[in-house]
Amino acid sequence: MKILLTGCNGFLGQHLTKYLSTKGLSITALGRGDCKISEEPGLKYQSIELTNSDAVKKLFSEESYDVIIHNAAMSKPDECELNREACINNNVRVTEYLLQHAALNTHFIYISTDFVFGEGGPHSETSVPAPLNFYGESKLMAEQLVQQYMQQYTIVRPVFIYGPTNGSMRPSFLHWVQKNLKEGKCIKVVNDQLRTPTFVTDICAGIATIIQQKSTGIFHLAGKDILSPYQMALTVADMLNLDKELIEGVDAVTFKEPVQRAKRSGLTIDRAREVLGYCPLTFEEGVRRTFMQ
Repeated sequence: MKILLTGCNGFLGQHLTKYLSTKGLSITALGRGDCKISEEPGLKYQSIELTNSDAVKKLFSEESYDVIIHNAAMSKPDECELNREACINNNVRVTEYLLQHAALNTHFIYISTDFVFGEGGPHSETSVPAPLNFYGESKLMAEQLVQQYMQQYTIVRPVFIYGPTNGSMRPSFLHWVQKNLKEGKCIKVVNDQLRTPTFVTDICAGIATIIQQKSTGIFHLAGKDILSPYQMALTVADMLNLDKELIEGVDAVTFKEPVQRAKRSGLTIDRAREVLGYCPLTFEEGVRRTFMQ
């Protein structure tokens, strides 16, 4: 089975590439610039600018793939809001280029986001999307393209992905909390937004099952616990024996951000449990595995 994975240099991309490589799959991993992923059997890295339609066309003229996992994206909501054209290029047009050149019998797996929804979470796969910001709008546009072009597709929506990092990965929110508390710094953390944070290995395992079972449709691969960032920060402090008195819970209005974010978001995972046997870790266990490998 030949797999094409985009966005392999990012946080999820690096974890997913390594996880799938252990399953004996042949993977062509695409990224921008230098390779950040470790060498694994059956893994080939290729640097490519996916916003260049000619480069995408050339890629598919040289090789065909059984599965495409489209993970690459412009994923910072604030940046997407401030630079909408770049957001459309990276999140919508790139998706369309891939779809235009993929064979119709390819299993196309699109990594989306909970930002396609608004308030009233946790949301199920049948909830009506209602994005509150341009990032969410762009990801919803890409979802609609996938559904329009492909016969065999899977849309995967995670929430607030976290997990272990290495030197080439951008530190996560949890690592920011750890660093500041270790340095004895007071931090303000939002306490009026609820999420269902996703441990990175859980989503990797879910995607591997989707490939193996050739499962199609929409799946929410998120965590089982509904938490605010403040509660997440307290858990990090407790698990690492750091001073949680340094953490102050505040309302979101404390931070002036370009985009609107849902107060109550998150995703339900009942379909993934039933169809995929998906069984995510508790947030506490995820934190333990993040820092105590």
